[in-house]
Amino acid sequence: METLKFKTNIKCGACVATVTPHLNKLEGVERWDVDLQNPNRILTVEADSASEQEVVKAITEAGYKAEAV
Repeated sequence: METLKFKTNIKCGACVATVTPHLNKLEGVERWDVDLQNPNRILTVEADSASEQEVVKAITEAGYKAEAV
């Protein structure tokens, strides 16, 4: 399993609710979490087979930005 980390502009619980269906539908994602306390709003994704590009695409489709760190 690989741990992917992204700097995002996800700011609140409602934002997390918006991206949830997009991340949950990704094949190969075991779990994910957004650290809303971190100023960079770090998204951590535990993935078996999902790539950084697939995660960034899912976040973009939800209307947010993600940049690998």
